Amino acid sequence: MQTRNLKYWFINALCGLIVLVLAGMHLASFHLDDVMALVLNNSTEPLAWAQVKARGMSLAYVVGYVVMLGTALFHGFYGLHTVLTEVWSSPRASTMINVLCWLFGLALFATGVAAAVTFNVML
Repeated sequence: MQTRNLKYWFINALCGLIVLVLAGMHLASFHLDDVMALVLNNSTEPLAWAQVKARGMSLAYVVGYVVMLGTALFHGFYGLHTVLTEVWSSPRASTMINVLCWLFGLALFATGVAAAVTFNVML
């Protein structure tokens, strides 16, 4: 494996691990709220507007959302890039796939960051 590919593969694996941890935290706090209420001795409804607003105003949550968005997008688009370049292996197709993955990934990342920051500012 080339050094460049190994570097991207390692970043992809690290992003997958980060997504796993952050998604697990999300699932525990948002979808297992009854269980978490017992563990944390807190019985708040995670989808109540007051809770949504509090998370939107919290810098830690906004940073967490942006980190999860970036790592999930990199992980997903790296996998898509790998599959597509195995199917179409010509240098021209590989370059086009690379550019399109980066453009779509950056566009989605910018949209997600704008949504997280705008929500925070609107409150």
